[in-house]
Amino acid sequence: MTDALPDLPRLPDLPALWDDASAENPLEPRAETPAGPQGTPLDPWTVLRRHTPARIALGRAGTSLPTSEVLRFAAAHAQARDAVHLPLDAAALEADLRARGHPVLQVRSRAATRTEYLVRPDLGRLLDDAGQAAIDAQRAAAGPVDLCVVVGDGLSAIAAQRHAAVLVAALAEALGGDGSGAPVAGVRIGPVVIATQARVALADDIGQRLGASLALILLGERPGLSSPDSLGAYLTWAPAPGHAEAERNCVSNIRPEGLPVPAAAARLAWLVREALRRRMTGIELKDESEGLLGVGSPT
Repeated sequence: MTDALPDLPRLPDLPALWDDASAENPLEPRAETPAGPQGTPLDPWTVLRRHTPARIALGRAGTSLPTSEVLRFAAAHAQARDAVHLPLDAAALEADLRARGHPVLQVRSRAATRTEYLVRPDLGRLLDDAGQAAIDAQRAAAGPVDLCVVVGDGLSAIAAQRHAAVLVAALAEALGGDGSGAPVAGVRIGPVVIATQARVALADDIGQRLGASLALILLGERPGLSSPDSLGAYLTWAPAPGHAEAERNCVSNIRPEGLPVPAAAARLAWLVREALRRRMTGIELKDESEGLLGVGSPT
């Protein structure tokens, strides 16, 4: 006659308790585990969600995600897709910039449609014929500038729509002026150029035609599932078609939940001044603004 099997602990009925290793017996539910509004015990990782937008402590429904988290993921994915495909309201952006005292030009790249822009990146790097004529006329009328600022839709028109105008204004203030084109702290700033269907390198074409020493393009970055409105800034010395990415300085993730606009403007102003002084950008110009300006990464 065999010995009887010992009593083994049973898994609790609620899967949210299966991984609770803080109890003496992780397979037994803890009586003090707090419950959610529907009576489901909270995941002990839930408190960490306040520190990050990352998808942690999502919970479980059996062996699957809870319906609420599936719906949140679907909504975030839809926002990312919308960020790529929604057009930039260039007229509204121009009105916002002009209200802040900045002269504006509007141009387009050679990508005629959004679909063409997505499948032909090369066309997004060059001005169309009308844009070339507009920029050439501006150069003939006003002469060369130290800094040309381009606002492009990039891969998230939402980012440009929400953050570009306020960043341009903050940068002009950080450089010591209002961006009206008059010399400010020794920096001649040209009109803000709004460019649609724009890639980063479009600023090279624009900057060269304007006779600019520096080209700065602000455009929407590729959206993530938690950041559909992230703005990037790319600064290039002696802009001309053919520059490599290593010849640019980049400040990315500009948005309230990432790098706030005031910090981004201070960092860009430092880079602009140093680029003009040292006559270089990219890997040769190390960003040392954090220590000098107290500009750090968001916590």
